[in-house]
Amino acid sequence: MTAAPRDAGRADARRNRGKVLAAAARAFDEHDLEVSLSAIARRAGVGAGTVYRHFPSKEILLEAVLVQRIDALVDSARQRAARAEPVAALLGFLLEVVETSHGRQPVCEALTTRTHWPRPGLAAAARRFHRALGALLGAAQRVGGVRADLSTDDVAALAVGCAAIRAAHPDRHGATRMVRLALDGLRSPRTPASVTQGQTFRDVPGLLDAVSWCEWCGDRLPARSTGRPARYCGATCRQRAHRRRLGTATTPPPGPE
Repeated sequence: MTAAPRDAGRADARRNRGKVLAAAARAFDEHDLEVSLSAIARRAGVGAGTVYRHFPSKEILLEAVLVQRIDALVDSARQRAARAEPVAALLGFLLEVVETSHGRQPVCEALTTRTHWPRPGLAAAARRFHRALGALLGAAQRVGGVRADLSTDDVAALAVGCAAIRAAHPDRHGATRMVRLALDGLRSPRTPASVTQGQTFRDVPGLLDAVSWCEWCGDRLPARSTGRPARYCGATCRQRAHRRRLGTATTPPPGPE
């Protein structure tokens, strides 16, 4: 006979807790951490005692809000892993992380100034996020769609940078484009030797409008629309190169001036 009232009371408590968390999330985003628990209670439509009963201090409430947000992202990562192709799951998740972080910089900046953060609950949520991100990254790497030399920390740092790009850009569509360009850097190189792999850079054929240079003196050669491409800028350089091939050259090719 007492089970139903007890269950109803628990349901009411869960609903009130959810109302407080939702109101606190909006309040922290809009007013930084200066908002009072009383103001949050009014926004939630509950009494101040209800807030203090669930969250005895503002820091405990803030931690609960952040943990809720992180766990929502963890759930999203798992859903994407189950429904989408691995590379699309990873990149889509990172776009979601960047987009959901927009407008929440004041809270993040406030936390960085407080030496006693992160609290244990938030640290545990961060570890869950790290594992979920690592699972998405590993799946994308196993199918060869993402660079194999990336770590989870690398990708997390890139997400933080993309969030900064998103916050700094005045236009939402332009910001999304820049973030997508940055995230494209995660993809596997399309050529055997990428500039970012520390190899000697070589011009791609057709780059710079097919500009060519004299093999002897290094001067720029005029473009030819027909015929065989020129190798030298004139007869003098051609003769010097010929003598060098014969082993009779006495004048080395000039260096850059």
